[in-house]
Amino acid sequence: MKLAHVTDRYSADEIATFYDTGQWRADTLFDLLERQVQAQPDRVFLTDDTTGLTFRQLRDRALGLAVGLHRWGLRAGDRVTVQLPNWTEFAVITVALARLGAIMVPIMPIYRRDEVAYISGNAEARLAFTAESFKAFDYPGMYAEIRDELPALEAVVVVRGAGVGDESTIDVESLVVDVDSQAGATEIGQGVGPDEPFVIVYSSGTTSFPKGCLHTFNTMACGARILGDAWGVTTQDVQFGPSPVTHTTGLVTSVIVPLIRGSQSHIMQSWEPRLGLDQIREHGCTITVNATTFLQMALDAYDPEVHDASSMRVWVAAGAPIPGTIIERAATVFPAMKVLSLYGRTENITTTMCRPDDEPRRSLTSDGQALPLQSVKIVDEEGNEVPRGQEGDVAYKGAMHMLEYVAKPVETAELFTPDGHSRSGDLGVMDEDGFVRVTGRTKDIVIRGGLNISVRQVEDLLTAHPAVSRVAVVGMPDERLGEKACCYLVPTAGNEGITLEDVTTYLLDQGIAKVKLPERLEIVDELPTTATGKIQKHVLRKMIAEKLSEPVA
Repeated sequence: MKLAHVTDRYSADEIATFYDTGQWRADTLFDLLERQVQAQPDRVFLTDDTTGLTFRQLRDRALGLAVGLHRWGLRAGDRVTVQLPNWTEFAVITVALARLGAIMVPIMPIYRRDEVAYISGNAEARLAFTAESFKAFDYPGMYAEIRDELPALEAVVVVRGAGVGDESTIDVESLVVDVDSQAGATEIGQGVGPDEPFVIVYSSGTTSFPKGCLHTFNTMACGARILGDAWGVTTQDVQFGPSPVTHTTGLVTSVIVPLIRGSQSHIMQSWEPRLGLDQIREHGCTITVNATTFLQMALDAYDPEVHDASSMRVWVAAGAPIPGTIIERAATVFPAMKVLSLYGRTENITTTMCRPDDEPRRSLTSDGQALPLQSVKIVDEEGNEVPRGQEGDVAYKGAMHMLEYVAKPVETAELFTPDGHSRSGDLGVMDEDGFVRVTGRTKDIVIRGGLNISVRQVEDLLTAHPAVSRVAVVGMPDERLGEKACCYLVPTAGNEGITLEDVTTYLLDQGIAKVKLPERLEIVDELPTTATGKIQKHVLRKMIAEKLSEPVA
């Protein structure tokens, strides 16, 4: 399978402009690591729940693995899946593959047979890295089950295993070669530049099977540089990373940003709010980027008699807009910390965000504005920009955009407006100052009797209700009106008896239009989410459709 090249996505003039403005640079990932090795070789760069690596240790181990993989037969352009939890080995593998010019295909550790087979087959992966076991799941066993479906896959490399394997199941330790940096570099050759394919990140799967977004190192690093500048990241910062490193948020903010800035990073194996607060204190973490639900859960778990998060200076909430009540609570619980909103996509890293020097109300009322030198528009169905204040599709154009959806040329072409902006499929409104508020999904609206109803307002209002812990509103089929609104709700402790009448009365008291009221309430223990914390509304829509189709007892 032939992958897109940078010149397939960007014109020669655009590429020249990206370099002239410093958005793209000549540095590779390995170059950045070498620079830190020269400046602070023995400083700890990355830690997880049990292990740690200095900059020098990361360089040496990654180079040793790159040499071992080269001897095995891996070459530039080969695709390699990496399905690991937030372990330091992920960074070693990432750097090793980048040094060889092989293309990493990260896979969420929560994915199982169907998703793994689909992603591995779509990417035509030649090699797979995976854990021997995580949360009692047998990953090598799963790969053994799907091997016959993946003719391109030659071997599975097991991380943190018992050291037993055969020709097609390899212990990662057996691949790491003890070699000095000069000899290793000579053996594997020069490598590839920053405009060659670097990673294929698959979208988090809120709608059916995910799409593979092909990025170069420059399209990824551009976003990392801008974010690091905006947050003022220095060598004194410690990034806290509970988001999966096998997705865009974790890869960019827990690995690439701190590597560029020479700061430290602590990644958390599995998110649990009380343990997360403990690790923030233990490692002196200062900045984090994760799903909005993570912040909400941390606030719920915080006990001033037990926890100390005073080292935190910035908490960036992404993946879903931040309800105003969450920001207000955070200002009370963490008064020295700024809570900023960020709206990003796997396709282009970051679309809009609030900066530390923005007025605090901006994170209450918006998801930020376009990053420097990037363009964001709100467009209609034909791709034309709509007037400020009018709702439309949030579209992006700039130096962070992927090259293509792998093996999906039609879907790739459909993304773009006539002037080259990439449609997100997210509804939003832009104010006169360029700040954007994401209001919902273009495919996540309730169309009731022909009227398009964005559910975001309802969800925001209900989030502030004292009896509501989590909430999501989706469309449910209705024979007469086409769709009606169904509210899935996780109640707070002691409020399990909340009723639909309670919900609608509360919403009417808040001044909401009657047509927007939910017409059904489903009480659940939890909402289905992706590993990045996004609520899987397609799952909820399927659940309510199936429930409504059941015969009435």
